[in-house]
Amino acid sequence: MENGNNNALALQNTHVKLLAFDLLSLTQFPFRSPDAATSFFRRGIQISRVETLGTVTLRHLKPERLLRFAIDDGTGCVPCVLWLNDANSPSVVRRRRHELAARFVEVVKFGAVARVRGRLSRYKGGVQVTVSDVVTERDPNAEIFHLLDCIRLISSSLRDGERDESLRP
Repeated sequence: MENGNNNALALQNTHVKLLAFDLLSLTQFPFRSPDAATSFFRRGIQISRVETLGTVTLRHLKPERLLRFAIDDGTGCVPCVLWLNDANSPSVVRRRRHELAARFVEVVKFGAVARVRGRLSRYKGGVQVTVSDVVTERDPNAEIFHLLDCIRLISSSLRDGERDESLRP
């Protein structure tokens, strides 16, 4: 089981590729209050950052505040939020992040295929991705390759001794 513990530590700061179906079914802990810091778990392993890929099916811009959008990969829709209100921050890092966010707004167009990376967060009791990076995919095979990567990663984790409760008879 030591290998499983090493894998768990390795995933804490890694963008884990997940399908919407898996992402939306993550276990949240603690359940006690909406304000509390939330940890997300997949099959007993803590996950804080994810990567997903799909078609932008919803886009709602609140200028100078945020961009809400959804990514549909065929297994479900992942809610995403991109914060835009760091422009007036005295921090150079935040100002640069704001400049990047402004560019990301241009990338997120309705119907575009986009790859999104970010940190998991809670919103209205559900999981969402707080976006740190988004790019448009131009490769027509990107979606199927992402799907196959996710399936391969699930299969390899099951072979490594991780139990999948959903597959039990």
